[in-house]
Amino acid sequence: MKKALHTHWYIRITEALQLNGKSEPTQRAYARAVRMLIEFTGKEPEKITEEELKDYFLHRKNVDKWSPNTMRICYSGIRFFYEHVIKRHWHILGILRAQVEHRLPAILSREEVFEIFKHVRTFHNYAYLATVYSCGLRLHEALNLQVSDIDGSRMMIHVHRGKGAKDRYVPLPDSTLKLLRKYWATHRNSTFLFPALGRNGKGGPTAKEPMAKSSVQGALRRAMHQAGIRKNGVCIHSLRHCYATHLLEAGVNLRVIQRNLGHSNLTSTMIYLHLTTKGNEDAKALINTVMEGL
Repeated sequence: MKKALHTHWYIRITEALQLNGKSEPTQRAYARAVRMLIEFTGKEPEKITEEELKDYFLHRKNVDKWSPNTMRICYSGIRFFYEHVIKRHWHILGILRAQVEHRLPAILSREEVFEIFKHVRTFHNYAYLATVYSCGLRLHEALNLQVSDIDGSRMMIHVHRGKGAKDRYVPLPDSTLKLLRKYWATHRNSTFLFPALGRNGKGGPTAKEPMAKSSVQGALRRAMHQAGIRKNGVCIHSLRHCYATHLLEAGVNLRVIQRNLGHSNLTSTMIYLHLTTKGNEDAKALINTVMEGL
């Protein structure tokens, strides 16, 4: 694939996605979906036929056995490209539907989270993982936190780069603020809370970009291994799920959790009702109390 070809379609879809208001992660995911189609067919996107597109989708679904979530990104990226960039309105683009997965996320207990944190080797990874968990942030939201996002007087974090380009404020626990101040004092970067430290570990003060996600992902895997925790499916995003579940178990209102997580729909937050048994444990006693005197 010639570099000029890649540049040609990549610029076109990126500009369209930006005008459409899509976030940077979505831009990357959609562009990757189109790139994989081009590499698979060996053709310029304008020369791919509807029949070839159908065969591509069926191959990914039936031969490569892509998961429903992966197929959903594949469909969405390619549909956007052909409908909004190349201006083709093929029948197949209108019938694309990925099966909806109903998997419950992996959840760690509060004790397991703290045990993992005990085995995080470096201060920068510890500060990052603790912030993700204690504030319920997404991986990229925490990586891109800036010094100006911390409102110590109101004890809030202003999340500017949330999913769907939505801003929100998240409560900042006292212990997290103290931790962030202590960590920031080790690098004093004027922009990023979690700057890239460089190979020598001394690039923090002048870094122009945040730490790499592979660094923090690896740190969590190593800490889990050393802590002896073998639960499947645990990743950085699991700490966000733990945050919501643990708050729910502590009695925090579901609407408050929804707001903290930045969910537009309460249905997204209600999944955490399936991840805790505390409500069931308390229900019988509460019912007895309500019905006393009958």
